[in-house]
Amino acid sequence: MGMSDEALLNRLNGHPELRGRVESMLLVVVDEMGNLQEADAAEMRLIEQVRRMGQESLQAWATGQAAKASESVARESGTWREGKKNSDGTAHSAKSP
Repeated sequence: MGMSDEALLNRLNGHPELRGRVESMLLVVVDEMGNLQEADAAEMRLIEQVRRMGQESLQAWATGQAAKASESVARESGTWREGKKNSDGTAHSAKSP
C-alpha cells in the first residue's frame, strides 16, 4: 500500500483545491441527498470532477515546478531575492580637495 492515512491527509491539506475536489467526488459516491438516481447522472458528475481534478493537479504541478526552477536559478547565480537592499544604488565619488 502507499502512504499512510495521516501522510495522505497532510498532503491533501497542502493542496486545498485537490482536497475540495476529492470531497466533491466522495459526495457523488455517497449521494446522501439521493439526487443521483441513475448511473448516467453519477457518471457524468464524476467525469466532470475527475476532469477538473486533472486540470487543478496539473496547475499545482506547474506552480511547483516553476518555484523549483526559480530557486535553482537563484541558488546557481548567487542572487538573493528576499530582504532589503543594503545600498541605495548610487555610486559615491571621492571628494576632491
